Amino acid sequence: MSHVTVYEVGPRDGLQNETVNVPTTEKIAFIDRLSTAGLAVIEVSAFVSPKWVPQMADAAEVFRGIGRRPGTRYSALVPNLKGLARASEAGVTEVAVFAAASETFSRRNINQSIDDSFESFREVSTAAAASRIRVRGYLSTAFGCPFEGDVPIARVIDLTKRLLDLGLYEIAVSDTIGIAHPGQVRVLLSRLSESVPVDRLALHFHDTRGTALANVLTALEFGVRTFDASAGGLGGCPYAPGASGNLATEDLLYLLHGLGHETGVRLDGVVSAAQPLERVVGHRLPSRVFQATLATAKPSPPSPPS
Repeated sequence: MSHVTVYEVGPRDGLQNETVNVPTTEKIAFIDRLSTAGLAVIEVSAFVSPKWVPQMADAAEVFRGIGRRPGTRYSALVPNLKGLARASEAGVTEVAVFAAASETFSRRNINQSIDDSFESFREVSTAAAASRIRVRGYLSTAFGCPFEGDVPIARVIDLTKRLLDLGLYEIAVSDTIGIAHPGQVRVLLSRLSESVPVDRLALHFHDTRGTALANVLTALEFGVRTFDASAGGLGGCPYAPGASGNLATEDLLYLLHGLGHETGVRLDGVVSAAQPLERVVGHRLPSRVFQATLATAKPSPPSPPS
C-alpha cells in the first residue's frame, strides 16, 4: 500500500522508565541488534541531567560504542543547548526536543513554562541548523494531561505550528498517558491536518488502555506514515503504575505488514533484538506479538507415556 516509517524509541523512551540500571554494553548490543533488523530510525539515548534521568547518564558512551548501519539514523533527546553540545561532541546528527501541550506538565517535566521552553527550543534549533543537525519535536500530553485533564485541540494545533516554525522537520504528537482513543484521534487529525502538512506529523501512542493499534489504524486513514514504537513494549507509564506503556514495535509491525504496508523492518529481527532484554530488566516484555512469537518457537512438551 505505502511505506510507513517506524521510529524506534525503545533504547531511550523504553529503557529510561526501567528501574534496573541497564549496563552500557547491553544498551549498545540492543541498539546494534535493532539496526540489524532494518529500522530506519533509532532513538539511542538522551543528553539530559544524570540527576533526573540516571539511566541515560552513559549517552555519550553508548553513541561511541554502537555500530552505525548505513540507512539507519541515530537520534538523541536534548533539553537545551548544553544537551545539544554534548550530543554534537558524541557525533549525533539528529536530535529531538520535548515540548508539552499542558502548562502544568511542562513545568513538572522540564521546570519551564510552555513559552519559556519554546525559547530554549529556538536556541537549540538555531544552533543545530548551524551544525547541520536535524531537529525533531515531541508534543507531549496532546491527548490529555495527568494534571489538567482534557487539552484543547486549538492549543495542540497552535503548538504544533509553532514547533514547525522553528525549523523542526517533524512533530511527534504524543499520547503521553495512553488515554487516546480512535474517536479522539479522528477529531484531532481532522482539524490538525487542515493547518499542518500530514507528512510533517508522526504519532506517539502508548498502550496503557489497549487502544494504541486502533489509534494507528485511524491515523493511517488520514495519511500519517510515521509512528513511534518501542521494541518489546519496553517502558511504562509513570502516571499509571503497572500499566503497559509504549506501543510495542512488534505489535505495530504485525499490523502494518498485515495491511500490506512496507516498513523495511524484519519482525523476527526485532523480536530477536528485544529477547535478551527480559533477562536484563528482570521482567516479561508486554508486547503481545513478542510473547506469542516466543511461545510458538518453544518446543512442545513431551507427550505423557501411554
